[in-house]
Amino acid sequence: MTRVVIVGAGISGLTTAYAVEQLAEKAELEVEVLVLEKLDRTGGKICSLQEDGFLCEWGPNGFLDNKPMTLELCESLGISGEVLHSDDNARKRFIYSDQMLHRLPENGLSFLKSQLISWPGKFRLAGELLVRKRIDSSDETLAEFGRRRLGAEALNKLIAPMVSGIFAGDPETMSLKSCFPKIYQLEQEHGGLIKAMIKLAKKKKAEKKAGKVVASAAGPGGVLTSFQRGIQQLTDGIESALKGQVKTGSRVTRVVQTQGGYLLHLENGQQLEADILVSAVPAYAVAGMLEELSGKTSELLREIPYATMNVVCFGYQREKLTHSLDGFGYLIPKAEGCNILGTLWDSSIFPNRAPQGQVLLRSMMGGATNPGAIELTEEEVKDRTMTDLKQIMGIDAEPDFVRIFRHRHAIPQYTRGHSERLLAIEDSLADQPELLLTGNAFFGIGLNDCVNASNQTAEKVIAQLRNRH
Repeated sequence: MTRVVIVGAGISGLTTAYAVEQLAEKAELEVEVLVLEKLDRTGGKICSLQEDGFLCEWGPNGFLDNKPMTLELCESLGISGEVLHSDDNARKRFIYSDQMLHRLPENGLSFLKSQLISWPGKFRLAGELLVRKRIDSSDETLAEFGRRRLGAEALNKLIAPMVSGIFAGDPETMSLKSCFPKIYQLEQEHGGLIKAMIKLAKKKKAEKKAGKVVASAAGPGGVLTSFQRGIQQLTDGIESALKGQVKTGSRVTRVVQTQGGYLLHLENGQQLEADILVSAVPAYAVAGMLEELSGKTSELLREIPYATMNVVCFGYQREKLTHSLDGFGYLIPKAEGCNILGTLWDSSIFPNRAPQGQVLLRSMMGGATNPGAIELTEEEVKDRTMTDLKQIMGIDAEPDFVRIFRHRHAIPQYTRGHSERLLAIEDSLADQPELLLTGNAFFGIGLNDCVNASNQTAEKVIAQLRNRH
């Protein structure tokens, strides 16, 4: 029987393991799946912590329902009944600028009325229609793209906060076509973003008239989705459905190639054999594992940086807050000089996140533009967060509940040259078809991206299994 070893029991590793088992069963292929995890629990960055009636997400808090793969996974696992769509409040998102919260415009009229962007900035945005398509094929940063097509004000007040909210990243270093490939393609195919939106809106109208169900022309959209007991219900559900073994407390330190496959050396002194090996751990972790097997691959993987992050959960008695909390939360442009990147009003987004009569706020601090925040003491993190909440939301009260989670390697950064780096990694492993890499360091950081990449990785594993039979 062929043994497939998957290193890492986060969403990517668990989904790959489950997909391999499901596909192998359909193809009537015999396979033994073993998942190794260095921690004493599964889930990776996904961890839903319940304490004192509050439900705090240690990492990501959900996924968008605009792509089918994660919802299809839930259906397969039999947990669709536990799926929880965010409250309509989640549509209301804000940017803190010039000492006030501005709701992000959802249409042309609200954009014209909004005070977030000045009138010169609005005219510059409209001037995007006159900007020629970029011919140079070299990798462009998000900041370069923003200044070129939309202007400096739109970059600072719209693009940069969005980049910090999604990637905890710096637009001056992040790659446009790796971070937002759809936006890159829209310019290439239609010559500009406004032109693309007009053409897509016409297409949508025509398809709607023809009775077709279509997505929004304005962007990916989607509703933020989680579970009754937090996003960890997904990884717990996958683990429960696996037929193969999951071994926690099993950190892989070295991988050596053998005649029949690979020999894995574990930190606890154990050695395990694998016929097919899948790594679903962060880039820096797999770089260490593969040092002896492929120094070139390790070198390339170490070029993928990670942003740090402090996640700060504050719980309050609702009566202590005067703010309406009617919305998803807000992001903060760097120019505002605040300590935090933004705050999510978690108890307004999903039910069951705070006890009756209380609310839960979750603030992010750090990221690529403030890496030193990870070194702050607990008291410093708390005090600086409270300072910003007072300035932005008028909160004078001491929080009744405080939990701070630290991530030294929070989110991989798709910096300039990321796509070329991935091609080089693929080339460096060309003679290792039975060694596969997956995870959020490569083709998308979102939960949907990880599930999609894991499914594709599983199909490659099945192809290798067929070659052996």
